[in-house]
Amino acid sequence: MYVVNKDIKRGDMLYRVLGSTGEVVSVIGVGGNHIGPPVTKRDSTRIIRAAIDAGVTFMDNSWDYHGGESEVRMGRALKGRYRDMVFLMTKVDGRTAKAARLQIDESLRRLQTDVIDLLQVHEVIRLEDPDRVFSEGGALEALVEARKAGKIRFIGFSGHKDPYVHLRMLETAREHNFRFDAVQMPLNAMDTHYRSFEHNVLPELAADNVGVLAMKSMGSGVILESSVISPVECLRYTMSLPVSTVITGIDSMEILRQDLDAVKHFQPMSEADRKFLLERTRDAARHGAFEVFKTTNIFDTTARNPEWLEDPQQ
Repeated sequence: MYVVNKDIKRGDMLYRVLGSTGEVVSVIGVGGNHIGPPVTKRDSTRIIRAAIDAGVTFMDNSWDYHGGESEVRMGRALKGRYRDMVFLMTKVDGRTAKAARLQIDESLRRLQTDVIDLLQVHEVIRLEDPDRVFSEGGALEALVEARKAGKIRFIGFSGHKDPYVHLRMLETAREHNFRFDAVQMPLNAMDTHYRSFEHNVLPELAADNVGVLAMKSMGSGVILESSVISPVECLRYTMSLPVSTVITGIDSMEILRQDLDAVKHFQPMSEADRKFLLERTRDAARHGAFEVFKTTNIFDTTARNPEWLEDPQQ
Protein backbone atom coordinates (compact mmCIF):
# COMPACT_ATOMS: atom_id res chain seq x y z
CA MET A 1 0.00 0.00 0.00
CA TYR A 2 1.39 3.40 -0.99
CA VAL A 3 1.64 6.36 1.38
CA VAL A 4 -0.15 9.24 -0.34
CA ASN A 5 1.51 12.65 -0.33
CA LYS A 6 0.19 14.74 2.54
CA ASP A 7 -2.84 16.68 1.37
CA ILE A 8 -3.20 20.37 2.16
CA LYS A 9 -6.86 21.36 2.08
CA ARG A 10 -7.92 24.87 1.11
CA GLY A 11 -11.65 25.18 0.60
CA ASP A 12 -12.74 22.31 -1.62
CA MET A 13 -9.32 21.91 -3.30
CA LEU A 14 -6.44 19.69 -2.21
CA TYR A 15 -2.77 20.56 -2.70
CA ARG A 16 0.48 18.62 -2.49
CA VAL A 17 4.16 19.49 -2.45
CA LEU A 18 5.96 18.99 -5.77
CA GLY A 19 8.84 16.77 -4.75
CA SER A 20 11.89 18.59 -3.43
CA THR A 21 11.00 21.87 -5.17
CA GLY A 22 8.96 23.06 -2.21
CA GLU A 23 6.24 24.25 -4.61
CA VAL A 24 2.66 23.48 -3.61
CA VAL A 25 0.34 22.50 -6.49
CA SER A 26 -3.27 21.42 -6.83
CA VAL A 27 -3.93 17.67 -6.85
CA ILE A 28 -5.45 17.97 -10.34
CA GLY A 29 -4.08 19.96 -13.25
CA VAL A 30 -5.54 21.28 -16.50
CA GLY A 31 -4.26 19.30 -19.50
CA GLY A 32 -3.20 21.67 -22.28
CA ASN A 33 -4.01 19.38 -25.19
CA HIS A 34 -7.70 19.27 -24.33
CA ILE A 35 -8.21 23.04 -24.26
CA GLY A 36 -7.33 23.23 -27.95
CA PRO A 37 -9.66 22.57 -30.92
CA PRO A 38 -12.42 21.45 -31.18
CA VAL A 39 -13.02 23.43 -27.97
CA THR A 40 -13.69 27.03 -28.98
CA LYS A 41 -11.28 29.79 -27.96
CA ARG A 42 -13.94 31.36 -25.78
CA ASP A 43 -14.72 28.10 -24.01
CA SER A 44 -11.05 27.28 -23.43
CA THR A 45 -10.64 30.60 -21.62
CA ARG A 46 -13.79 29.95 -19.58
CA ILE A 47 -12.59 26.46 -18.59
CA ILE A 48 -9.10 27.58 -17.58
CA ARG A 49 -10.28 30.56 -15.56
CA ALA A 50 -13.11 28.63 -13.91
CA ALA A 51 -10.63 25.92 -12.91
CA ILE A 52 -8.29 28.53 -11.38
CA ASP A 53 -11.16 30.26 -9.59
CA ALA A 54 -12.02 26.85 -8.09
CA GLY A 55 -8.48 26.44 -6.78
CA VAL A 56 -6.70 24.52 -9.58
CA THR A 57 -3.15 25.83 -9.85
CA PHE A 58 -1.31 23.35 -12.10
CA MET A 59 -1.35 24.17 -15.81
CA ASP A 60 0.03 21.65 -18.32
CA ASN A 61 0.96 22.43 -21.92
CA SER A 62 3.40 21.63 -24.72
CA TRP A 63 5.11 23.47 -27.55
CA ASP A 64 3.50 21.11 -30.07
CA TYR A 65 -0.12 20.90 -28.89
CA HIS A 66 -2.33 21.88 -31.82
CA GLY A 67 0.58 23.55 -33.56
CA GLY A 68 1.08 25.91 -30.64
CA GLU A 69 -2.57 26.92 -30.38
CA SER A 70 -2.93 25.39 -26.91
CA GLU A 71 -0.11 27.57 -25.60
CA VAL A 72 -1.58 30.65 -27.28
CA ARG A 73 -4.96 29.98 -25.68
CA MET A 74 -3.50 29.33 -22.25
CA GLY A 75 -1.40 32.49 -22.51
CA ARG A 76 -4.50 34.50 -23.34
CA ALA A 77 -6.48 32.95 -20.46
CA LEU A 78 -3.68 33.63 -17.95
CA LYS A 79 -3.30 37.32 -18.78
CA GLY A 80 -3.51 39.61 -15.79
CA ARG A 81 -4.03 38.24 -12.31
CA TYR A 82 -4.43 34.60 -13.39
CA ARG A 83 -0.76 34.11 -14.27
CA ASP A 84 0.31 34.75 -10.69
CA MET A 85 -2.21 32.19 -9.43
CA VAL A 86 -0.80 29.16 -11.24
CA PHE A 87 2.20 26.89 -11.60
CA LEU A 88 2.82 26.87 -15.36
CA MET A 89 4.42 23.90 -17.10
CA THR A 90 5.12 23.30 -20.77
CA LYS A 91 7.29 20.92 -22.81
CA VAL A 92 9.62 21.03 -25.80
CA ASP A 93 10.38 18.33 -28.35
CA GLY A 94 13.80 19.41 -29.61
CA ARG A 95 16.64 16.99 -28.89
CA THR A 96 19.39 19.41 -29.90
CA ALA A 97 20.25 22.51 -27.89
CA LYS A 98 19.57 24.75 -30.89
CA ALA A 99 16.10 23.30 -31.52
CA ALA A 100 15.22 23.37 -27.82
CA ARG A 101 16.29 27.04 -27.52
CA LEU A 102 14.00 28.05 -30.36
CA GLN A 103 11.07 26.10 -28.92
CA ILE A 104 11.55 27.52 -25.41
CA ASP A 105 11.47 31.07 -26.75
CA GLU A 106 8.38 30.31 -28.86
CA SER A 107 6.62 28.88 -25.81
CA LEU A 108 7.45 31.97 -23.75
CA ARG A 109 5.97 34.22 -26.44
CA ARG A 110 2.83 32.15 -26.87
CA LEU A 111 2.23 31.85 -23.14
CA GLN A 112 2.81 35.60 -22.71
CA THR A 113 5.10 35.08 -19.75
CA ASP A 114 8.66 35.91 -18.78
CA VAL A 115 9.19 32.65 -16.94
CA ILE A 116 7.90 29.09 -17.18
CA ASP A 117 7.75 27.34 -13.82
CA LEU A 118 8.54 23.86 -15.14
CA LEU A 119 9.99 23.03 -18.57
CA GLN A 120 10.03 19.38 -19.60
CA VAL A 121 11.62 17.36 -22.39
CA HIS A 122 8.56 15.99 -24.17
CA GLU A 123 7.88 12.45 -25.39
CA VAL A 124 10.90 10.62 -24.07
CA ILE A 125 9.67 7.39 -25.64
CA ARG A 126 12.71 5.97 -27.47
CA LEU A 127 15.68 4.19 -25.93
CA GLU A 128 18.02 6.62 -27.68
CA ASP A 129 16.24 9.74 -26.38
CA PRO A 130 18.27 9.96 -23.15
CA ASP A 131 21.53 9.77 -25.08
CA ARG A 132 20.47 12.55 -27.43
CA VAL A 133 19.20 14.82 -24.65
CA PHE A 134 22.41 14.46 -22.60
CA SER A 135 24.88 14.46 -25.49
CA GLU A 136 27.18 17.39 -26.20
CA GLY A 137 24.98 19.97 -27.94
CA GLY A 138 21.89 18.13 -26.69
CA ALA A 139 18.64 19.60 -25.41
CA LEU A 140 19.66 19.58 -21.76
CA GLU A 141 22.23 22.29 -22.50
CA ALA A 142 19.42 24.62 -23.62
CA LEU A 143 17.28 23.83 -20.57
CA VAL A 144 20.12 24.50 -18.15
CA GLU A 145 20.96 27.73 -19.99
CA ALA A 146 17.32 28.82 -19.81
CA ARG A 147 17.23 28.10 -16.08
CA LYS A 148 20.36 30.16 -15.50
CA ALA A 149 18.85 32.99 -17.57
CA GLY A 150 15.68 32.97 -15.46
CA LYS A 151 13.45 31.82 -18.33
CA ILE A 152 12.50 28.62 -16.52
CA ARG A 153 12.62 27.55 -12.88
CA PHE A 154 12.56 23.74 -12.87
CA ILE A 155 13.43 20.95 -15.33
CA GLY A 156 11.69 17.62 -15.96
CA PHE A 157 10.73 15.15 -18.66
CA SER A 158 7.64 13.32 -19.84
CA GLY A 159 6.90 10.12 -21.72
CA HIS A 160 4.17 7.55 -22.12
CA LYS A 161 5.58 4.52 -23.91
CA ASP A 162 7.58 2.17 -21.70
CA PRO A 163 8.82 2.40 -18.11
CA TYR A 164 12.25 1.17 -19.18
CA VAL A 165 12.76 4.34 -21.22
CA HIS A 166 12.01 6.42 -18.11
CA LEU A 167 14.48 4.36 -16.11
CA ARG A 168 17.14 4.88 -18.80
CA MET A 169 16.50 8.64 -18.68
CA LEU A 170 16.95 8.66 -14.90
CA GLU A 171 20.06 6.49 -15.12
CA THR A 172 21.59 8.71 -17.82
CA ALA A 173 20.86 11.77 -15.69
CA ARG A 174 22.71 10.22 -12.74
CA GLU A 175 25.68 9.44 -14.98
CA HIS A 176 25.81 13.15 -15.85
CA ASN A 177 25.34 14.26 -12.22
CA PHE A 178 21.97 15.78 -13.06
CA ARG A 179 18.73 15.47 -11.12
CA PHE A 180 15.29 16.14 -12.57
CA ASP A 181 12.83 18.17 -10.51
CA ALA A 182 9.74 16.40 -11.88
CA VAL A 183 8.79 13.48 -14.10
CA GLN A 184 5.51 12.97 -15.95
CA MET A 185 4.16 9.52 -16.81
CA PRO A 186 0.98 7.45 -17.22
CA LEU A 187 -0.51 6.22 -13.96
CA ASN A 188 -3.89 4.53 -13.93
CA ALA A 189 -5.74 1.45 -12.74
CA MET A 190 -4.73 -0.53 -15.84
CA ASP A 191 -1.05 0.42 -15.91
CA THR A 192 -0.28 -1.89 -13.02
CA HIS A 193 -1.08 -4.93 -15.21
CA TYR A 194 1.00 -4.02 -18.28
CA ARG A 195 4.41 -2.31 -18.74
CA SER A 196 3.82 -0.71 -15.40
CA PHE A 197 5.14 2.76 -14.63
CA GLU A 198 3.62 2.41 -11.17
CA HIS A 199 5.65 -0.70 -10.32
CA ASN A 200 8.91 0.19 -12.07
CA VAL A 201 9.33 3.99 -12.01
CA LEU A 202 7.14 5.43 -9.26
CA PRO A 203 9.09 3.84 -6.36
CA GLU A 204 12.36 5.28 -7.66
CA LEU A 205 10.91 8.78 -7.96
CA ALA A 206 9.28 8.59 -4.55
CA ALA A 207 12.54 7.43 -2.95
CA ASP A 208 14.41 10.38 -4.48
CA ASN A 209 11.63 12.90 -3.70
CA VAL A 210 11.16 13.81 -7.36
CA GLY A 211 7.85 15.49 -8.18
CA VAL A 212 5.51 12.97 -9.84
CA LEU A 213 3.11 14.26 -12.49
CA ALA A 214 0.49 11.67 -13.34
CA MET A 215 -1.20 11.64 -16.73
CA LYS A 216 -3.58 9.43 -18.69
CA SER A 217 -5.59 8.40 -15.66
CA MET A 218 -8.34 7.70 -18.21
CA GLY A 219 -6.08 7.23 -21.24
CA SER A 220 -7.75 10.13 -23.09
CA GLY A 221 -11.05 8.34 -22.54
CA VAL A 222 -9.99 5.01 -24.06
CA ILE A 223 -9.80 3.30 -20.66
CA LEU A 224 -13.43 4.24 -20.05
CA GLU A 225 -14.39 2.30 -23.20
CA SER A 226 -13.56 -0.88 -21.29
CA SER A 227 -16.77 -0.34 -19.25
CA VAL A 228 -15.06 -1.73 -16.14
CA ILE A 229 -14.19 1.56 -14.47
CA SER A 230 -15.78 5.00 -14.10
CA PRO A 231 -14.14 8.44 -14.53
CA VAL A 232 -14.31 9.16 -10.80
CA GLU A 233 -12.76 5.77 -9.98
CA CYS A 234 -9.97 6.53 -12.45
CA LEU A 235 -9.20 9.83 -10.74
CA ARG A 236 -9.49 8.40 -7.25
CA TYR A 237 -7.12 5.53 -8.04
CA THR A 238 -4.43 7.83 -9.42
CA MET A 239 -4.86 10.48 -6.72
CA SER A 240 -4.35 7.68 -4.16
CA LEU A 241 -0.81 7.14 -5.45
CA PRO A 242 2.18 9.20 -4.22
CA VAL A 243 1.78 11.80 -6.96
CA SER A 244 1.92 15.57 -6.74
CA THR A 245 -0.78 16.24 -9.32
CA VAL A 246 -2.97 14.36 -11.78
CA ILE A 247 -3.04 16.13 -15.15
CA THR A 248 -6.43 15.52 -16.69
CA GLY A 249 -8.19 16.47 -19.90
CA ILE A 250 -10.92 19.05 -19.27
CA ASP A 251 -12.74 20.02 -22.45
CA SER A 252 -16.04 21.22 -21.00
CA MET A 253 -17.49 22.82 -17.90
CA GLU A 254 -19.30 19.55 -17.21
CA ILE A 255 -16.01 17.63 -17.06
CA LEU A 256 -14.50 20.36 -14.89
CA ARG A 257 -17.37 20.06 -12.42
CA GLN A 258 -16.97 16.26 -12.39
CA ASP A 259 -13.26 16.53 -11.61
CA LEU A 260 -13.74 19.20 -8.94
CA ASP A 261 -16.38 17.04 -7.27
CA ALA A 262 -14.00 14.06 -7.30
CA VAL A 263 -11.41 16.16 -5.47
CA LYS A 264 -13.96 17.57 -3.02
CA HIS A 265 -15.02 14.08 -1.93
CA PHE A 266 -11.64 12.39 -2.29
CA GLN A 267 -10.60 9.77 0.23
CA PRO A 268 -7.47 7.69 -0.42
CA MET A 269 -8.28 4.15 -1.47
CA SER A 270 -7.99 1.50 1.19
CA GLU A 271 -5.89 -1.54 0.32
CA ALA A 272 -9.10 -3.57 0.01
CA ASP A 273 -10.67 -1.07 -2.41
CA ARG A 274 -7.47 -0.94 -4.42
CA LYS A 275 -7.23 -4.72 -4.74
CA PHE A 276 -10.90 -4.93 -5.72
CA LEU A 277 -10.49 -2.34 -8.48
CA LEU A 278 -7.28 -3.91 -9.80
CA GLU A 279 -8.97 -7.31 -9.95
CA ARG A 280 -11.90 -5.79 -11.83
CA THR A 281 -9.60 -4.21 -14.43
CA ARG A 282 -7.17 -7.14 -14.75
CA ASP A 283 -8.59 -8.94 -17.79
CA ALA A 284 -9.22 -5.75 -19.77
CA ALA A 285 -5.77 -4.40 -18.96
CA ARG A 286 -3.65 -7.51 -19.38
CA HIS A 287 -2.43 -6.91 -22.95
CA GLY A 288 -2.57 -3.12 -23.03
CA ALA A 289 -5.67 -3.01 -25.23
CA PHE A 290 -6.95 0.15 -23.50
CA GLU A 291 -3.54 1.77 -23.00
CA VAL A 292 -3.02 2.46 -26.68
CA PHE A 293 -0.44 5.14 -25.89
CA LYS A 294 1.85 2.23 -24.96
CA THR A 295 0.97 -0.18 -27.76
CA THR A 296 0.49 2.09 -30.81
CA ASN A 297 1.89 5.37 -32.15
CA ILE A 298 -1.50 7.13 -31.99
CA PHE A 299 -0.20 9.48 -29.27
CA ASP A 300 3.37 9.72 -30.60
CA THR A 301 3.29 13.16 -32.19
CA THR A 302 7.06 13.19 -32.65
CA ALA A 303 6.84 9.94 -34.62
CA ARG A 304 4.60 11.71 -37.12
CA ASN A 305 6.75 14.86 -37.01
CA PRO A 306 10.38 13.70 -36.63
CA GLU A 307 11.62 17.10 -37.80
CA TRP A 308 10.54 18.53 -34.42
CA LEU A 309 13.33 16.57 -32.77
CA GLU A 310 16.10 17.91 -34.96
CA ASP A 311 18.01 21.12 -35.33
CA PRO A 312 15.80 22.91 -37.90
CA GLN A 313 18.87 24.48 -39.53
CA GLN A 314 20.76 21.25 -40.14
